[in-house]
Amino acid sequence: MAATTTVIERKWHTTAEVAEMLGFGLSKTKMLVLSGQIRSVAIGRNRRILPLWVDEYVARVVATAEEMAA
Repeated sequence: MAATTTVIERKWHTTAEVAEMLGFGLSKTKMLVLSGQIRSVAIGRNRRILPLWVDEYVARVVATAEEMAA
């Protein structure tokens, strides 16, 4: 009988993880989060970011760049 593997995907990302994903520094990412450009929620003293919210930010940046190029 073959063993099955369950992959558990993370539901939240930390600000540091998002910085790594985007290739940004931590300070820049924190600024984007605190300014609301990247949505987040406060859980206690920590900020958490849904993967969808990272995707939304990237889509907005791309759409803005495309508008400026047109």
